[in-house]
Amino acid sequence: MQIIGSTTTYHGTEHRYLVGYEVRVIAVIKGAAGPDYDPDADGAYLTDDEDIARAGGVTADDRVEVQPWIEKEGRFSFASIDPRAIDLACFADLAR
Repeated sequence: MQIIGSTTTYHGTEHRYLVGYEVRVIAVIKGAAGPDYDPDADGAYLTDDEDIARAGGVTADDRVEVQPWIEKEGRFSFASIDPRAIDLACFADLAR
């Protein structure tokens, strides 16, 4: 499954302004939604599908860095947000 560059919809509650927006995945932050996340751990920020697969794929404990689609400008935002993986439609099945 291609993760980096794929588009999906945000359905979470953390970032209410994003609900229903189309977003593009630009990175996976391994373990960032988990209770023991170490932001200084090597290899936590993944921008390649092969690296994500080697790290065990996307899990419920991950965050996914995304760029929202700006309809009136016809492009993805330059700014990014890091919602929980389970708050994206493509990873909703990971919710516990």
